[in-house]
Amino acid sequence: MPAGQSQTDTHAWKKIVARYQQPSVGRALWQVVNTVIPYIALWVAMWFTLKISWWLTIPLAVIAGGLLVRTFIIFHDCGHGSFFKSQTANHILGAITGVLTFTPYYHWRWEHAIHHSSSGDLDRRGTGDIWTLTVQEYIEASRWKRFSYRLARNPFILFVLAPLFLFLVLERLPSRKAPIRERYSVYLTNLALGSMAAGLIWLFGLKAYLIIQLTVLMVAGSAGVWMFYVQHQFEGVYWERSEEWDYVKAALHGSSFYKLPKVLQWFSGNIGFHHIHHLSPRIPNYHLEKCHKAEPLFQTVKPVTFFASFKSFTFRLWDEQRRRLVGFGHLRAIRRQQRQSARG
Repeated sequence: MPAGQSQTDTHAWKKIVARYQQPSVGRALWQVVNTVIPYIALWVAMWFTLKISWWLTIPLAVIAGGLLVRTFIIFHDCGHGSFFKSQTANHILGAITGVLTFTPYYHWRWEHAIHHSSSGDLDRRGTGDIWTLTVQEYIEASRWKRFSYRLARNPFILFVLAPLFLFLVLERLPSRKAPIRERYSVYLTNLALGSMAAGLIWLFGLKAYLIIQLTVLMVAGSAGVWMFYVQHQFEGVYWERSEEWDYVKAALHGSSFYKLPKVLQWFSGNIGFHHIHHLSPRIPNYHLEKCHKAEPLFQTVKPVTFFASFKSFTFRLWDEQRRRLVGFGHLRAIRRQQRQSARG
């Protein structure tokens, strides 16, 4: 049990989330029908529009990118064992949607479990999260590390180039620490992706396939990385050292309630209710909104609205003294204080 959390509190929230953890076969199948099937249909439509005009094809590719984000949420729920009641069904659909999203199912599932067990813990950063340094770590870092960190935190790198690199390169390589099943899931996914790409190149031609596939991946990857970033890099976010880390606080205050317009909420598969998801990953995405609206516990979480979320662009470092995220400009204030102290 996390420090500072009473047994009564633990029983209370576990009893609440248990009401929403039961998967619904009907709702799950309907999500597959209204997400995966339209995604495949858009590829068919793009094949026909190529004969007419790229001005028709590219907008369809952008919409396909949005549907791929929603497909990833289905894949994500399968990884948590929450989409279907049957774990065999979760694994089969997870492997299929993993190919569509360029992500090896078992390997990603293994890494993502580490993220859930360590989110908000300053001493366990580094797996399945956005690279985040504390102010003191940045000050003490080498010049090369500071340069690398600034580059990694550049919005163009972080939200445009990094997603493509993640899904095209990093997801093709298994972690050395991964168990054997997880490593083989990478190899088998790569084989399936190669076969799928070969078939689509035969249908579309190499140039058309690359343009369409890269457009779809760029839209989906950029949106996905941005969502993940805002879910864990927002004003008032919770971070603690391991000895003070609390599971419930890390879930409710270390993961945002990203309140999106309805159309974006649909495309993102309700994952904006991320505080509830981190509290109980066994709640399927199609129950998250109902859970949030029905339970007073979740009404205390301050939402991050769509426009307010752009403030997250300015967050770069965690200030342990002030217990908040700050920008690089904060370093100048620290240096001024240090010079004044030295003169004094």
